[in-house]
Amino acid sequence: MDEAFNLSRKVVAITAGEAHTLALAGNGCVYSWGRGMFGRLGTGLEADELFPVRVNFDCAGRSKEERLKFVGVAAGAYHSLALTALALFLMCILDCYMDGQLGVSGENAAVPCLLEEFVDLASPDPLTDKSATKSKNPLKVCSVKAGGMMSLAIDKLGALWIWGHCPQPSSSESDGFSLVSTFTPTPVWDFYGHAVVKVACGNEHVVALVSAGETYKGEDLVCYSWGNNNHGQLGLGDKESRLRPEIIQTFNEHSSWAVYEVACGASHTALLTHRKRPQDKRESVCWTFGLGDNGQLGHGTTRSMLFPEPVKELPQNVYLISADCGLFHTSVASSAGDVWSWGMEKGLGLCPGATFAGGDAGDAISPILISCNGLHRPKFQDPVQVACGAAHTVLVAHYGYKLWSWGRGRSGVLGNGKAIDCFTPTLVLWPPLTEDFKQEELKTSGEEDSVGAKDSEGVKETDRRLALAMEEMKLLQSKLSVMEQYASILHGSIFGKPFEERDIPASLQSLGSFDIAKEWENMLEAADREKLIRLEMFYRNMLAGVKDKIMKRKIQEIVKECLHSSSVVHQQ
Repeated sequence: MDEAFNLSRKVVAITAGEAHTLALAGNGCVYSWGRGMFGRLGTGLEADELFPVRVNFDCAGRSKEERLKFVGVAAGAYHSLALTALALFLMCILDCYMDGQLGVSGENAAVPCLLEEFVDLASPDPLTDKSATKSKNPLKVCSVKAGGMMSLAIDKLGALWIWGHCPQPSSSESDGFSLVSTFTPTPVWDFYGHAVVKVACGNEHVVALVSAGETYKGEDLVCYSWGNNNHGQLGLGDKESRLRPEIIQTFNEHSSWAVYEVACGASHTALLTHRKRPQDKRESVCWTFGLGDNGQLGHGTTRSMLFPEPVKELPQNVYLISADCGLFHTSVASSAGDVWSWGMEKGLGLCPGATFAGGDAGDAISPILISCNGLHRPKFQDPVQVACGAAHTVLVAHYGYKLWSWGRGRSGVLGNGKAIDCFTPTLVLWPPLTEDFKQEELKTSGEEDSVGAKDSEGVKETDRRLALAMEEMKLLQSKLSVMEQYASILHGSIFGKPFEERDIPASLQSLGSFDIAKEWENMLEAADREKLIRLEMFYRNMLAGVKDKIMKRKIQEIVKECLHSSSVVHQQ
């Protein structure tokens, strides 16, 4: 029972879309938060969610005892996918702009809907004619992926399926490269006779790790890419787009590098590798290529790269366990708990309109170490996975029992109860304080067993108190969010940068008291010339504004007094 209880609290997978985030718990439940537009959260509404909420997949006569258990999640820009434990079908949350990334036709789906096309399909069997897409054995999907406006799935035999707004050969190939919108999942026949192990996709390109032989043997993966290549994001040495997969020669069958992780941004790609059959596999290398305008390649420049290049400023003696790409930024995490980011706005991925002010502004063209906020050590304990949305990043740490997020916070995408940007990592409210989660915990811990009327009444009273406490916490979180926004605005106006936790004076943090005169003197003593000049300008502008307002008030008073005197004289 303790194990089941812990599984409900443990995040085993995380994925981020344009402005929403999905988390998969160890008990098979899916949670979502962030922007609700187009129904991407699967809640049945288009409202934003500031905290993680459980997605309800109870559909079409399915009882609570038959509740679906999920083993995979994927988030595209505006849609979401979830894979059931039996791997027989997909549950999907959005069909945006009618591009077919859900695999269903019709209007947007605000609640999860079954991808029925997969029920009738079957895996391409290497021993049969590849033109046959149906057989006695139903299709079983083992992983899903989404990006931009397309969706991908890998079945148990290693066949890759693709649908949505994606690169596919068509009868009009001679007209040049174009994306095809399709509602029907289609196998990528180029990999017939091989096994696709991992896949990633950006806005308009796909990168896949495929076995060199018929089966996957551990380090025999070959890296393929296809799709739009206007910035060199395919890593093929040119900017010509491909409708069919081609091998990235740096990671061909004879390469000394074994690729074990792949990620795609809008127009750039990142790969994690280690040496094949080395004495020590703890060292790994991150390679990037494609668009580099905002430093998202991490090579110390803003140049785009047509071939894979290693990110040289990452430490050599670390093993990278996870990598992901946002719209214009990239993040990696090591087994030791270090997290690095690079790209737009100091690697946070923040888009224009949500930028730093003052001397801290600017894109990170080389990796920046992201420190664990609020703790004395910079490392994250026991990291599991990092995921990048368009302009935010989420990290699963503490073996899956804690989530951290940072970046653009609009619509509650950071899951911390706020809708403001965070320039340092902040804790996601996990486990979520919702009635659904509480009931799930009670169920998995055996509270639904028959324990007698007296115990039942006790549980009901405990539930009532928990519900009241959670409502009170939500109210306090809302008030705290407003206060932090107000403090951040004032701090930004005075000091020219967003308010961060480290800006709180040490005396206030440790003693709970605050000597404003002393702290102001300490701050002035520590400030450099640039900061002192900014403070002086702020003071002058504020003083001028106050004097101007005092003068206006005096004029108003004189006018009122004159009008009053005139009225009195007229009456006499």
